Amino acid sequence: MGRYVARRLLLTIPVLLGASFLIFAMVYALPGDPIRALGGDRPLSPAVVAQLREEFNLNDPLVVQYVKYLGDLIQGDLGTDFRGREVLDTISQRLPVTIKLTVVAILIETVIGIVAGVLAGIRRNGFLDNLVLVSSTIVVSVPILVLAFVGQYVLGLQFGWFPVSGINEGWYSYLLPGLVLAAGSLAYVARLTRTSVAENMRADYVRTARAKGLPRRTVILRHTLRNSLIPVVTFIGADIGTLMGGAIVTESVFNLPGVGRAIFDSVRAQEGAVVVGIVTLLVFFFVFFNLVVDVLYAVLDPRIRYD
Repeated sequence: MGRYVARRLLLTIPVLLGASFLIFAMVYALPGDPIRALGGDRPLSPAVVAQLREEFNLNDPLVVQYVKYLGDLIQGDLGTDFRGREVLDTISQRLPVTIKLTVVAILIETVIGIVAGVLAGIRRNGFLDNLVLVSSTIVVSVPILVLAFVGQYVLGLQFGWFPVSGINEGWYSYLLPGLVLAAGSLAYVARLTRTSVAENMRADYVRTARAKGLPRRTVILRHTLRNSLIPVVTFIGADIGTLMGGAIVTESVFNLPGVGRAIFDSVRAQEGAVVVGIVTLLVFFFVFFNLVVDVLYAVLDPRIRYD
């Protein structure tokens, strides 16, 4: 197991390098001059523009800029934005917000999705099964931007159940945006759990457990659910990184100062160092949680071994 984990961690290095270079290149290719945009309605003098372009290596070719960025990154320096703020400070301020939002979304997705999927799977073709299939299809079909505005208007403004903006009410502020962010994934978890449970309910080991006279609850929770969770854990593990990177719309609609909002603002301002730093961190999270999922396989299914 240790050798497998070490090998996967080493493979993370080229993945991070490739992702950071692609993001760096895309930001570099954006039209416009970010230095001239700093002045707004009052253009900067040519001398100031030349000094800032030299300071941020904007006169160098793409590859040279990226090599210099890597050199600073190896030393633990993520660079600064065009206003002199440290990228690391921006990440440390914004990341906790996105982590809290992701934690809420994952909890909603996992608890509601698995419970709904299990109930649908053990009562296949029943009312609950049809309800899960229909509702999940509707949720998946609606864009997250529409879900965000509908949830904000109906649940926040009309009924007043949730805050509609900001983080002034602590964890309670994350419930509605977390529900919106988790909605699409929740539908997939429910359908995936439902299919897996329904298939395992017809397996030989489940029929054997029933023939032994084990209680229905024990058969479902101890025998059926454990094996049914393997594909679900795979999806949820990969979805953690996806949710963290896909929170741009949710954070913008609900005015949450997280890394998703920072990416959006930085792309508009062509802040390459900020975008590359945040996206590289999100790629690392994605790879890390996929590694955790692989390790959990051996816990859920003892037959799985890693050399």
